[in-house]
Amino acid sequence: MNAVIQTLPRYVDSARLGRLAVASLHAELALAPKPGLVTPFDRGSHDDMDAGTFLRSLFALRHYFCGIALAGADDAPFSTLRTLGLNAEGAMLRATGGVNAHRGAIFSLGLLVAAAARCRSSGQPASAEQVCVAVQQWSAALMAAPLDPNSPGQRARALHRIAGVREQAAAGYPVLRALALPTLRRALAAGLPREAALCHTLMTLIAQVDDLNLLHRGGADGLHWARSEAAAFIADGGAFAVGWRPRLQQLGDAFVARRLSPGGSADLLACSWFLLQQEAV
Repeated sequence: MNAVIQTLPRYVDSARLGRLAVASLHAELALAPKPGLVTPFDRGSHDDMDAGTFLRSLFALRHYFCGIALAGADDAPFSTLRTLGLNAEGAMLRATGGVNAHRGAIFSLGLLVAAAARCRSSGQPASAEQVCVAVQQWSAALMAAPLDPNSPGQRARALHRIAGVREQAAAGYPVLRALALPTLRRALAAGLPREAALCHTLMTLIAQVDDLNLLHRGGADGLHWARSEAAAFIADGGAFAVGWRPRLQQLGDAFVARRLSPGGSADLLACSWFLLQQEAV
């Protein structure tokens, strides 16, 4: 009985973190307008998925995020986390009929959920930035893990010889610590509503990240165009500017015309929102 009582808080906290992860992905899905990305109102630049596809994927992943939180709380080895992630990919693909809706989030958000749970269970601080750094405990295993050379993101990564999300994770997600989280914190502190703050942060990420989804769809020229357009949006005030919403919708139409979709930046946005929300749990 004592063992059960001692274990219960870990289960409760892991379940909370798992629910926050799913809620963060849902917040990203519900966000609109988003250039080239799926929203509840349109498919963006995607012919093979819509909001329903993402919701089916989220339903299939709800147990994964709770499970990987519990594994993190139990200080499970990276091999266990990787197995959970691969199983989650299979569940996602079965739920979506083979459509990759959340592979990037399964990786990055899964690692951050596990790291947050581990920090809490070991009595360490769990600020957003500290959780990012905590992912570095798995750096060696991350870099040694095999990659799928046939995935679109890995093909783009190899072709253009740039670092990908695995390198970000191994380094403790510096893009989240130095860019996304400060941007989101400042936007919220300045009084922007959640939707505006998230859109502003998304465009900041698009302007500065080597998004593999953009590279896969548009090559180096497409990535350069997307980053330039996002940078111009931010330079003109971003979501702080009057009339930002119709301007972002117009920019979204231009992304769709070029079939560009910044899915990597969207994953980082969901991770950022999760990291802020878990601080209050």
